[in-house]
Amino acid sequence: MVRLINKDNIFILEGIACAFVNTQKYMTYIRRYNQPQDGSYVYALWHENQFAVYGLPNINNVNILISNSLDGQVVASAAGSLGFKICRGSSSRKGSVSATLQMIEKMKSGESVAIMVDGPRGPYHKVKSGIAVLSKESGRPIVPVHWYSEDITFVKFPSWDKMLSPVGPCRILALFGDPICVDGKMEEQVLEEVKNALLELERIAPDKYKEAKKLKLWNKKQ
Repeated sequence: MVRLINKDNIFILEGIACAFVNTQKYMTYIRRYNQPQDGSYVYALWHENQFAVYGLPNINNVNILISNSLDGQVVASAAGSLGFKICRGSSSRKGSVSATLQMIEKMKSGESVAIMVDGPRGPYHKVKSGIAVLSKESGRPIVPVHWYSEDITFVKFPSWDKMLSPVGPCRILALFGDPICVDGKMEEQVLEEVKNALLELERIAPDKYKEAKKLKLWNKKQ
């Protein structure tokens, strides 16, 4: 069976992905709820919300961890074309350690990182340990991130992670949880705290979106 993404078509797919995200960004109207103050953070997202990085502040200062796979190469090209910095890594121990060290150095220099906490292949909504390690070793707090829209152009794809993405003009609310500090906490406690914070953002998102509509936030220049 021929892989959808292979060495023969990778450059074509990279071009398509870059064209899509750079066109979509002009049709993605994001407003933010509880945005953190300027600083260096470990942003935590579910894999289904990977495109929520659109809504992160100061994207030129944000590093995204992306796998070394061919699929990852397409994603890395698209994310890089939007202005994000890219850290490549793999699920192997050596690849994982290398990526972790890259991201720790980035944060110590004042930058942020964004991690899909149940990626790259699941299980769905299971927070993996990497987020706690990064926060502890860098000394930077974890900020949970979720996004939500009621527009029909906010599409759910039939993938394992139920990925969500705007396809066409779309009003989106990016929601941020309060920063989570890991000092003095067991790893299991941190992972549970991150999971609960992400689920809480998902729970309140519809009401916060309705409030934003009443305030006509998308009618205001930003």
